[in-house]
This record gives sequence, C-alpha cells and structure tokens, in this order.
Amino acid sequence: MHLGPQESAAFMEVFIEKCKGLYEFVDIGVAPPFISIPAVREVIRKKDIPIHLCAQNAHWEDRGAFTGEVSPAMLREAGVEYVIIGHSERREYFFESDEIINRKLNALKKNGLKGILCVGEKLEEREAGKTMQIIKRQIEKGLEGVEVEGIVIAYEPVWAIGTGRTASPEIAQEVHEFIKDLIKSKWDKEIPVIYGGSVKPENIKSLISMKDIDGALVGGASINPHTFFEIIKNCL
Repeated sequence: MHLGPQESAAFMEVFIEKCKGLYEFVDIGVAPPFISIPAVREVIRKKDIPIHLCAQNAHWEDRGAFTGEVSPAMLREAGVEYVIIGHSERREYFFESDEIINRKLNALKKNGLKGILCVGEKLEEREAGKTMQIIKRQIEKGLEGVEVEGIVIAYEPVWAIGTGRTASPEIAQEVHEFIKDLIKSKWDKEIPVIYGGSVKPENIKSLISMKDIDGALVGGASINPHTFFEIIKNCL
C-alpha cells in the first residue's frame, strides 16, 4: 500500500530511464496498487518499453456485490498481465485460505491472466521441520484444477518478509528444487520459481546464482526506483 497515481507515474519515469539497456536481458514487472495501475500503464505505453504490468490481488468473480473488490475482468481491461495471488500478507491479515487462493487462480486463467502464486512457511513451521509439507499443501491445493502454463511460483518464507532476515541461498535453493520437482512430477511442466523475502541489492546476486532460483519477488526494496534498479542490475 505505497505510491498513489502521481507518485507511481513519477517512480516509473525515473525507473524506466535507469533500466535502459536491461530489458533484453531481464524480465521486469511492476505491481502498483489498483488505483495506480492506469497511471503506470500510461507511462509504460508512452515509453514503449517491455515492462510487465501486474496487480497485487484479484477477486474470484468477474462481477457482483463484493464491495471494495477488483475482478480479473477489470484488471484485464486495465492492461494487467500478471496478478500476485496468495501473498503471505493476504493469507495472514485477510485470512485467505488455500481454497480461496485456488478460486482466484482459476478465475485468472479463465480471464487470460497469469498468476504469481506465493507460498511459504512461518518460522514455527520451519523450526518444526514442516517446511516442505506446508509448501506441498499450498501448491497442490492452490493449483488444483489450474492449467499451470503461465503460472509463476514465488517462494516467500514468512519469517524472512520485512524482517531483514533472508533465507540463505542454500536454504532457498533447497525449497526451490523441491517445488520444481513437485511441479514436474505432478503436472509434468517446468515453470519459473522466484524468491521473495527481504530481497536487497546486496543479496540478489548470491540468491539467483542458485540453480533453481529464477528471479525475485521484490517487496519493500522496490518502493525506491534506485534500489529496485540496483537489484535488477545485480542480476546480470
């Protein structure tokens, strides 16, 4: 919940200029708040650059009496390509279950949108040795009946979000490998798996050097265009 329309447009003007020359090497997406999506889309259109426009959430219905919600159909009309579903903050603060997340992912696919499914364990679950059990449940229930083509999975250990703590590259790699093996065995597909959790310019290079870490879901560090650019630059 950062950056209204004017701030978002100003952010994009600076960010796009800094990222010149990087677009052919790195896929970049931005997920502004709903109210800022049109302003961001206009800057992307005006500059004619290949940045993916994303949203932070969506409802599971196309229309109806769901006050305050935004539907996949509305997002598609607004030019959105990807939608983040099941972020740990949605699960924790808004009590989104695996079943709700599954309904949302199915709704996205029906509307031709791509989903970024977030999964991750809490500290007590990791300490109890339940990490893989939690990840397996979240993926299998979240993707039930969903065509996985066009899905991205973001592993975001809840204990590393906004805490300054980052899963070591080795810890993250272990979970990413497990996720990729699960997707391959259950759906016979290969899809991108990205890491989220206190990603910073200082740690991105060591993270993406791991074999099964395909990129990053950047949270707080993406609010500043200069810091976000440094993360992207350090991916190369």
